Amino acid sequence: MDSPGTGAGRPKHLPALTGLRFFLALWVMFTHLIGAGHVYEPIVLMLPGPLQEILRHGYQAVPTFFVLSGFVLTRNYAATRWTRPNVWKYLVGRLARVYPVYLLSLLIVSPFIVKAADQPKGWLVAMHLTLLQGWFSGHYTAGWNTPAWSLSCEMFFYLIFPLLVVPMKNRGWAGTLAAAVVATGLTQAMWLAGVSDQIKPLIHVSDFLMGIAAARAYELLIARRHAMEGTWLYWTGFGGLAAILGYARFLPDGLSMNTLLRPMNALLLVGLGLGGGWLARALSARPVVYLGKASYGMYILHIPILWWAVSWPDFAVRYLYMALVVGLSCVVFAVFEEPANQWIRSRVGRGGRSDYVVPEAVPAICETR
Repeated sequence: MDSPGTGAGRPKHLPALTGLRFFLALWVMFTHLIGAGHVYEPIVLMLPGPLQEILRHGYQAVPTFFVLSGFVLTRNYAATRWTRPNVWKYLVGRLARVYPVYLLSLLIVSPFIVKAADQPKGWLVAMHLTLLQGWFSGHYTAGWNTPAWSLSCEMFFYLIFPLLVVPMKNRGWAGTLAAAVVATGLTQAMWLAGVSDQIKPLIHVSDFLMGIAAARAYELLIARRHAMEGTWLYWTGFGGLAAILGYARFLPDGLSMNTLLRPMNALLLVGLGLGGGWLARALSARPVVYLGKASYGMYILHIPILWWAVSWPDFAVRYLYMALVVGLSCVVFAVFEEPANQWIRSRVGRGGRSDYVVPEAVPAICETR
């Protein structure tokens, strides 16, 4: 049986998108090691100005993860019948993908949480354990695992996904492009309406919606008798991302960088999904795909590990830290993340209809899944 959202003969797994996750996670990690006084700052200062700007904007990988999340979830679940048992299995699957490694990240940093003087600490711990910290950004300063705010967004996206994807089912080009236009300008519209930028799940739902629209565009493209290659699409998206990030200082006042990046991310993902060209082939290489599968651990564990690494000599941080995070994440993926994921699905997510297929390739920035 084909997985939900895919038709006969269509690829169920898009390895280039999985491989891309590895480099997005590396970008986030590298950004946390540059800036005044950080170990890689001297190296960055030797680079051309636009390349410096790209490296300093590693936080922009997170919206790309959100677009990727909407894209992959749509491809895997668009055809699901949202019965009560299937909704339960879906939600259990999402939690199983995200929470075990996240809990591990909190355990790694727990000695520092115990010693922290943050007030009120109990409230902060509760926000972290329940993945609600992204709703209260700006109201607390605890940086025990700063990238984890994005998981608050992901959990919100998982909850509303059935409501967003059902109207997109079987949409043609007009409806798909209309959804993409709405997604592009939605955050700007929220700001104009007075929605605070600190309410991260609401602010970034536009990225997730763009991923849903991009997945529908992908389906429309591969439904053609002669499926096109995506080389020109992903190079357009990649070039647009690089230009916007590298020359961000020239953007007009009042125009959000994310607003411009959102359609570029969609082009990048649709193009890599279609494949073609050396970049898509390189990202699809088996070692890169495995690293992509382990990228959630890299993303969510690197700050807890950095809490311990800051006491290392500078040379050790420079030469060992990133390699340690990558290696440890691969081990965690193999011996903990996937086994925990499967155990929770089998023990908690039993039941449901036979039309429900557990997706193999949904990324947790999880996927971002």
